[in-house]
Amino acid sequence: MIEQHPATIGLRTAGLAWVLCSVAVIFGQDPATPAARIPAKEIGALQQELAEAGEASSVTVAVSAEGAGYAKTGVEPKTYPPNSKNNPLTPTSAHVSYGEHERNKLDFWQAESETPTPVIMILHGGGWVAGSKVNVPRNPRFPNLRAIVGEGISVVAINHRLIGKHTEGVVPPVKGTLEDVARAVQFIRSKAREWNIDKDRIGSYGHSAGGCSSLWLAYHDDMADPKSEDPVARESTRLWCAAGSGAQTTLDPKQMNEWFASPGYGGHAFGDYAFSKEFDRFLADREKLLPWIKEYSPWGLVSAGDPPVYLAYGNEPPASGLGPDSIHGVTFGVRLKKRCTELGVECHVVHPGAPGAKFKSPIDYLVATLKVPARADELKPQ
Repeated sequence: MIEQHPATIGLRTAGLAWVLCSVAVIFGQDPATPAARIPAKEIGALQQELAEAGEASSVTVAVSAEGAGYAKTGVEPKTYPPNSKNNPLTPTSAHVSYGEHERNKLDFWQAESETPTPVIMILHGGGWVAGSKVNVPRNPRFPNLRAIVGEGISVVAINHRLIGKHTEGVVPPVKGTLEDVARAVQFIRSKAREWNIDKDRIGSYGHSAGGCSSLWLAYHDDMADPKSEDPVARESTRLWCAAGSGAQTTLDPKQMNEWFASPGYGGHAFGDYAFSKEFDRFLADREKLLPWIKEYSPWGLVSAGDPPVYLAYGNEPPASGLGPDSIHGVTFGVRLKKRCTELGVECHVVHPGAPGAKFKSPIDYLVATLKVPARADELKPQ
């Protein structure tokens, strides 16, 4: 992939007005709105999912009459309620199967538009061992769904196989999880006509392991199989852009040992290594694991022409020495940005005290990048 990604071209040439005016999401209060029910079968599936996620089993879904919006120069910003347990935004389509496994389910929120809309896919965190899409509309820590949909961008939240629970016989375990997220992108593209979406403009966001998965999608070569009898498998897995918060950028124990004072993460992705433990054994086994590390670690997959990414972290880079946080530390982002700069790939890393940040959140960045006006001669994602 040697050609520059069109999202990067667009951001640099489409005019500064949009880039500078697409800023923070404005959170409103949770209004009292009537419930809008979805089919009983889907409610039952969501109830089971809530129980598995450790939440109450009752499901009440409601749609706010409020719109969504982002602050624009000279225009009063819209306000809208945040995600909440008491007032989650109803999916347009819920618990849709995108693959064969029981965990291969997604929820879809369709933005109203006469023309095809971009899509943001949300991947939950949880170290690939826990988490559920059911929390996305119910938890204000996830991106505000009403804000995104109100801005004319559709949203998908997915479940995928969890390491240890659903990956027996899958080698390495992370293969099942990441193949699921790639399949989800292909499935979304296959629904382009039915769901009125722009199949080129798909971005992915996730926290922690969800961010790592988004980076893997962004940097991996296209996994489409044009000869497959399955029309979904013939679709591209490439993204327009990606973003994450607290994302891991490498799964290589050698790099983590060089970057962090007390490394411990990642071994569970490749085998029977206790989650965030047994790092020394993980490091000692690196050579035999290296083919898998090269396939599934985002840092090593970056190449010229890859789509732009934005990463946010809650801690500042250490003034000197190794990074203290080996799970969500900003050192992950700093090291990836250095690699991307060497290869000419756009990478934004934001943290407390970071200078010159144009976007206040990963979602602000995704919205701006996905909505860059198209150019007549722009390239298609590779």
